[in-house]
Amino acid sequence: MSHQIPDETRARVDALIGGMTLAEKAGALLAARVTMNPDGTLWEGTPEQSPFGFVPTTEMILERHIGHLGLMNIPSVEALAGWGERIRELTARTRLRVPVSVGADPTHGRDRNVQVGQAGAGFSRITEPIGLAATWDASLVEEVATMMARELRAAGIHIAVHPMADLATEPRWARVAGTFGEDPQHAAETIRAFVRGLQSGGAEERVLATAKHFPGGGPQRDGFDAHFERGANTVYPGGRFEDHLAPFAAAIDEGVAMMMPGYAAPVGAPHEEVGFAFQRSVITGLLRERLGFDGVVVTDFNIVTGMALPRLGVELPVRAWGLLDVEPVERVGMLFAAGVDQLGGESDPQLILDAVDRGLVTEQRLDESVRRVLGDKARLGLLDDPAAGTVEPARIHERVHTAEHVSLARRAQRASIVAVHGTPVTVAPQTRVYSEGVDRDVLARYATPVETVEEAEIAVLRIDAPYEKRPAQSLESGFHEGSLEFPADEVDRIVGIAGRIPTLVDVFLDRAAVLTPFRESGIVALTGTFGVDDDLLLDAMTGRAETTGRLPFDLPRSDAAVIAAREDVPFDTADPLFRFGHGLSWGGSAEE
Repeated sequence: MSHQIPDETRARVDALIGGMTLAEKAGALLAARVTMNPDGTLWEGTPEQSPFGFVPTTEMILERHIGHLGLMNIPSVEALAGWGERIRELTARTRLRVPVSVGADPTHGRDRNVQVGQAGAGFSRITEPIGLAATWDASLVEEVATMMARELRAAGIHIAVHPMADLATEPRWARVAGTFGEDPQHAAETIRAFVRGLQSGGAEERVLATAKHFPGGGPQRDGFDAHFERGANTVYPGGRFEDHLAPFAAAIDEGVAMMMPGYAAPVGAPHEEVGFAFQRSVITGLLRERLGFDGVVVTDFNIVTGMALPRLGVELPVRAWGLLDVEPVERVGMLFAAGVDQLGGESDPQLILDAVDRGLVTEQRLDESVRRVLGDKARLGLLDDPAAGTVEPARIHERVHTAEHVSLARRAQRASIVAVHGTPVTVAPQTRVYSEGVDRDVLARYATPVETVEEAEIAVLRIDAPYEKRPAQSLESGFHEGSLEFPADEVDRIVGIAGRIPTLVDVFLDRAAVLTPFRESGIVALTGTFGVDDDLLLDAMTGRAETTGRLPFDLPRSDAAVIAAREDVPFDTADPLFRFGHGLSWGGSAEE
């Protein structure tokens, strides 16, 4: 999809800009956090009353002129649709009546970290993005993304704050589940299909995609995430900076509308050791001039100011790595000088106004960014109809979580299941099965659930990939980092079960796991999944459905191999247990 807009639309956009005050322009360039009440009514409390310190919604739109809202919670699709109606009614009271656009992190997956995804609101549930890469089926990925776009627009979301174009070259990184894997070419092909699907169709059917975290957030030092200071750097010990550009270049070639730079400050790359978004060599030189991107560049959240969470007793740090000693207003000036258009997570336009007053940015420079932002609203059909693509709450399920959409979502789930090792096991209704992590009512459709291993003839265990737990109240608790090896007592427990009865193990691979002890322990069947329904997994494990998924990354043999590998180099762990592209073919066919 071209970023060029028709001449008549450009004239309309220019007329809007000509009529905007400086304050209205500043508000248009903020992508502010917003929350809603559980019933979909507008949040109008004080920042002190909000667990996240949010500004009242009416104040943001009527007084601060904010033109883009980033959703931090979605109670349900019905609540979201009702909230969107209220936002449009509020926007109609503004002077210029420029529609507000709404963005959200992934909504259709199963990510367990609420800071980077919003699962369970009532959208059709697919796998995590890494599971789409595991299907190795670009046409299916495009079909799924098209379905996602239709659902998002029906519920009132215009901007998908994804996909992640980062390469999963550092297996310990907590964000692997959001990527399309380790291989530059495979990730590039998958992201092409995903972007094409999200942005296809007419103005009222598409959403605009945001590729992140440019120029590649995968090679995090020791796997620590850039949300936190110990993960402040991407590192390039193998000199493979260019490899990480491949999926971004593919997304740009496919017409991706928006780009989000990463937080990290690079070490060992031909750029300054400060956050990518602040660097003109990265945003203008590399992204715009070399790669030809002419869309909106929006920063990741909290790189200008931090955010207090008074009711939670914590504070979001400022993530301006390498520039923590710089004043917020100076950061704003640096961002616009670099080529950024929109400030993510910021809700105070005074920061931009002060930057203009101090000569750090000109109003003419702001006009360039406002023009891009308004151009996106035009491509979404919002300048013609602020309600374009949406349906009223009472009819939301005519467009969201329909039988057709659920069938497609389950087809994608089934196609993502990777049979890693062993063979399926046949069960009958009378077969006594002990399970962990499987819904007993679902299991009862296949076999007879029992309470203990001693009663069972077969065991089915669904477990998570290992990670090092952080304090429950810390922001890091949602980020699965650290060792990829299972604790010794957990290995002993599972191997002990496998020594007594035939055992089938499924591992939720939100990142790679060291499966060496299980391969060598006599476990009958071992699968890797990325978010699938229990019945689909049981179909695969019992041979009722064919397994076609293949690994989108290597599975390392040990932590030692990961530690010795270079963070930026694909497939750099020595002698991996299972290689990228590995997947056994089990079973026949099961009815949907």
